[in-house]
Amino acid sequence: MNSAGPEDETPAPGGLELTPFRGLRYDPDRVGSLSAVTSPPYDVVVRPDGLLHLESADPHNIVRLILPQATTPAARNEQAARTLRHWLAEGVLAADPEPALYVYEQRDGGLLQRGVIGALRLSEPPEGVVLPHEDVMPHVVADRADLMRATSANLEPLLLTYRDGAADGTAAVIDRTVRHPPLLATTTEDGYGHRLWAVTDPAEIARVQTDLGRHQALIADGHHRWATYLRLRAEHPSPGPWDHGLVLLVDTARHPLRVRAIHRYLPRLSPADALAPLRDLFRVRRLDTGLPAALEALGDAAAEGNAFLLAGDGAFHLVDRPSPALLARTVPADRPEAWRTLDATVLHAALLGHVWGIPEDSPDRIAYIHDTAATVEKAERDGGTAVLMHPVREDVVRDLARQGVTMPRKSTSFGPKPASGLVLRAL
Repeated sequence: MNSAGPEDETPAPGGLELTPFRGLRYDPDRVGSLSAVTSPPYDVVVRPDGLLHLESADPHNIVRLILPQATTPAARNEQAARTLRHWLAEGVLAADPEPALYVYEQRDGGLLQRGVIGALRLSEPPEGVVLPHEDVMPHVVADRADLMRATSANLEPLLLTYRDGAADGTAAVIDRTVRHPPLLATTTEDGYGHRLWAVTDPAEIARVQTDLGRHQALIADGHHRWATYLRLRAEHPSPGPWDHGLVLLVDTARHPLRVRAIHRYLPRLSPADALAPLRDLFRVRRLDTGLPAALEALGDAAAEGNAFLLAGDGAFHLVDRPSPALLARTVPADRPEAWRTLDATVLHAALLGHVWGIPEDSPDRIAYIHDTAATVEKAERDGGTAVLMHPVREDVVRDLARQGVTMPRKSTSFGPKPASGLVLRAL
């Protein structure tokens, strides 16, 4: 985890501009329970059974807005817009009476994370106020933009991080706010407790705004939605509501995030075909162990260099020590060494692009899955190959972002991610 202190943060020109908004929230009297209407972010809900489970949890589950189901993309987006209009008309969702910033807390055992949700003024390089660190897939941005146009709403917040650590400013506002009864409190089935408070006092809002105005932020989760915000801002007249996007800002000096890997699933490549060309290019070892021991072996190997776990045939195969000649001819040399030595860089440049010939922008040939066990299960069930990754440290991500260097897409998974469905923003 990053050991840098607040003094190491590069001042951002203009800084972060966070604005209060009238949040759209579920009326607890109109739904079965708040936990039954929430969902993980749209890109975490990857399996059909997971989608069905959320849809059946409550007829008003937020997944019906963020992942509508219909036969065509246009029909899906219209269905989401129609559903949102219907829920607003019925009072299932209602706007809070006055604009607010929202303090949001997540708790799981010993983990406690608190941050502030608001409408952030959008910026892009060369302003450098919000730092992306991953490339995006154009078809996903187009899909999210179509949905956001249809619904005229920010349906779920991005997760942004900054580093401060001071006890005054935003931290003091958060600490004072959580002494009061929350607007809502619920525990989702993953065991996380969630609480939300509204900050409406103009003096407290001003303290947060002044404090955040000294900082820049790193996109921890939501690169595609950030790119969507920027695209839609360019389409609409300014000033206006499309100049802002819904975000959760977390000070990782106070609340360090967990960093996990995002794994790859290759549905049209069997483990045998994946492993065959690697024998002369990597060290390949079969591990006849369970998943926890295999992941431990991956972590040990990743501490010494690039390493991956391949699965799908009932065993795990540790792939490490890539040939220097392979890296020299496949990994671009015009990037910083920290980028060239990333596992995701080697995977995409050497393995996907060179050895296996799989374009990374082909959704029918590569899928990105957050859940480790689910990736392995899918590969073993469907006959494809799971490529399990080791997570990247936050300080590596932040340092590359400050240099303006983006990592290969879907390189990291920061968490805990905000639950979708607790507060929305209408446009």
